[in-house]
Amino acid sequence: MGPHIVSAFDDDLTMIEAKISEMGGLAEELLASALEAVEKRDTALAEAVVARDAKLDALEMEVEEMATNTIALRQPMAQDLRVLISAVKISSTLERIGDLAKNIAKRAMTFSRSKPFRLTSSILRMGRATQAQLTEVLNAYSARDTEAAVAVWRKDVDIDEMYNALFRELVTYMMEDSRMIAAGAQMLFIAKNLERVGDHTTHISEMVYYIRKGEPLGDDRPKGEPLGLDLE
Repeated sequence: MGPHIVSAFDDDLTMIEAKISEMGGLAEELLASALEAVEKRDTALAEAVVARDAKLDALEMEVEEMATNTIALRQPMAQDLRVLISAVKISSTLERIGDLAKNIAKRAMTFSRSKPFRLTSSILRMGRATQAQLTEVLNAYSARDTEAAVAVWRKDVDIDEMYNALFRELVTYMMEDSRMIAAGAQMLFIAKNLERVGDHTTHISEMVYYIRKGEPLGDDRPKGEPLGLDLE
């Protein structure tokens, strides 16, 4: 590449990275707001999460178009090509995290109409752990820190174990008090969505590793075996 092409390519990368950063910040914000809506039983906040998710969808399309055009026009070398491919995959992952936050917000709307639920604090504890994992992996991506990315990848088993413990607790609670079945079911779906956010953070970890190392992270990640509720 000549100097002008290199400069233009660097500009393209900078713009794409800025879009990814914006998406990451918005995904964090939507997840935090969805959990706050659960905690405060705040229907208006939940509705705002559902409305704002459309922005993430639009940003994902922008990243995909920019990355595709850059690959076609600049014909990047191996490492830069990995950055662009990873940008598309990470933007898609962040869009899915936004969808999961939206799902939590929708459940929060229904949940807010039932009486206070004893296990809300357990859900929020799992939510905070999931939020922390998302922040850690986004920081790892920004810094291209493979060590931090691998740490997140390995730590997701903690989220899986929290989900399984919560699943058992909720099912027991619903069996003991049939009046809690409707609210408990909403909580089960919220917990499952959080568990899936955790899975998506590990996918971002894998992309960080791939950018730097040029090879997959591997398939030996410690995993819990999530109980019940297939949402696919």
